[in-house]
Amino acid sequence: MDTTPKRPNNAKSFLEKHAATFKMAGILILILVLLIPLAMIRSILHERMVRRNEAVAGITATWGGEQELVGPVLVIPYLYKVKAWREQTVNGKPERLEVEETHTANAFFLPAELAIAGTVTPSKLHRGIYEAVVYKGRLTITGRFAPPAFAELGIAAENMLWDKALVTLAVSDLRGTGEMLRLKLGTRTYDFMPGSRLKYYVSGISARTPGVWAEGTNLEFQMALDLKGSRGISFAPVGQQNRVKLTSTWADPSFSGAFLPAEREVSAAGFDAAWEISWYGRRYPQQSSDQGQGYAFTADSITPSLFGVDFILPVDTYRMVERATKYGALFITLVFAAFFLFEVLAALRIHTIQYTLIGAALCLFYLAVLSLSEFIRFGYAYGAGVLASSLLIILYSLGALKSGWRSALIAAILLAIYTYLYVVLQLQDYSLLFGTAGLFVVLGIVMYVTRKLDWATRA
Repeated sequence: MDTTPKRPNNAKSFLEKHAATFKMAGILILILVLLIPLAMIRSILHERMVRRNEAVAGITATWGGEQELVGPVLVIPYLYKVKAWREQTVNGKPERLEVEETHTANAFFLPAELAIAGTVTPSKLHRGIYEAVVYKGRLTITGRFAPPAFAELGIAAENMLWDKALVTLAVSDLRGTGEMLRLKLGTRTYDFMPGSRLKYYVSGISARTPGVWAEGTNLEFQMALDLKGSRGISFAPVGQQNRVKLTSTWADPSFSGAFLPAEREVSAAGFDAAWEISWYGRRYPQQSSDQGQGYAFTADSITPSLFGVDFILPVDTYRMVERATKYGALFITLVFAAFFLFEVLAALRIHTIQYTLIGAALCLFYLAVLSLSEFIRFGYAYGAGVLASSLLIILYSLGALKSGWRSALIAAILLAIYTYLYVVLQLQDYSLLFGTAGLFVVLGIVMYVTRKLDWATRA
């Protein structure tokens, strides 16, 4: 005969009294554990991004990089004198004598007017599964140089070396130029030579213009330039008045830099953009010299004034996947919350292993989107990932939840969650607002469903 004393029905153990609390704690721990595979997926994502960037860098290294045009600029060397002390021997004794030395410096004069008009035709180049945006362009550069104001720099007219004057233009990459470049200045034509005469700008072209500037008149200039580049093109507003007009077949331009176009028209067929810029928005003066510390036409002062356009890919799939993974823990929490509510409301028992398998299916969604998006459009890859992940979870729910309508409800929840994520990914400026509103809605639904639930009796 069993003499073991029986425990009263109301004398429940500590674990039984707090079963729901311990279950919630276990689910939270499991969510934290599932952050490990999510972190591994992010690591794979970053590795693929590095490989993509290397492939793009390889394409642009052979085709041409991002183009940056600075100029044209008139450069006129001049002579100046300085006093110095020299050691000399006089009557066998060393003495210090003050002497006057002559040195050469350069004066830089920017154009009074600058107009650039061109057509840019982008295309895509592939290396393996990766692609890069490259372009060909032809620019016509015109404008006017005013008579050099060397007196404002404190330079005497007789010290100007007019026979060594030149016009220089800094260009990042000249590999797209397949013909001789010529500068028409006034009534004369000059051939450009390789090399820039601007400090810190190695690549470019220069044309010697001896004698023409001694006339002291306004001189109009004109030249044509063929370019090959990638990603984007930018210009420096070196004129007192600058006008730039670009036409392209690229439908997804990103206007960047210190100035936006005054006029733009973007359509599926391409874009037309026009800039009107004065010299007031830049940091460097109209004329300067490199004598001593007075040189103002430096790369540090030019770079902040650059403006232009970038030819971007409409959708960067890696960035989209990266943004999606940031919502991974949130979505695992929402799905687990749905299953936990079924446990509480329908008196079901779902094992921790079952939660783990469901979480694994949710994590595989991101890996599926990442792998598929390298071959097909992101939208299609996203849809395929949703279908594969949801199908696993729904079929598994038929056994775990022991009900068809409960599995159908899980399917509806998954559809709502993945639709919500896709909409958030498409929103750039309003993603935070939309995401916050969605969380309020989800929390409100959970609070409404459990508003009359007596958690103290849920053992």
